[in-house]
Amino acid sequence: MKQKLFKDKYSIFEIEFKKDEVEFKSVDEIINALQVKIDSHPVIAFIAIFDQYAHTSSLEMGEVSPKIKAAKNIIFCFGKELPTPEVLAVRPRSIGVCELEDLFVINYLEAPNEAANETMENFIKSLKK
Repeated sequence: MKQKLFKDKYSIFEIEFKKDEVEFKSVDEIINALQVKIDSHPVIAFIAIFDQYAHTSSLEMGEVSPKIKAAKNIIFCFGKELPTPEVLAVRPRSIGVCELEDLFVINYLEAPNEAANETMENFIKSLKK
C-alpha cells in the first residue's frame, strides 16, 4: 500500500495487484468481496456501489482512458461519532476499484480517523491470495 498525493492536494492510499495475485476476475468480484467485509463490520454502514466507468462513458463529453476496462466505487460510512457538523464534510468513505489490462488498482482517500484508514487498508490487503 502506497500513500501518495493526488493532484498535489489529496492524500490517497493505493495498491496495485497483478491479476494473478488475487483470486478475483473482475471489478465486480472485488467489490462484492469488499461488501461482504463491510456488511459484517459492526460499525460500517453500506451505502451504494457507483459505476464510475459507466457514468463517465455515458456522458457526451465524458473521457475514459483506453487503459481502463472497469471502474467502480463502493461507498460506506464508519460514522460511529458525530461530534460536529464538520465531520459530514469528510463522510462517507469510498474505496475505488479499477481494472487495467493486467492489474487492479484499488485506492481510497485518507480518512481523518486512523482506525478507519487501518480498516480500509486491511480490507484491501486481504484481497491478495
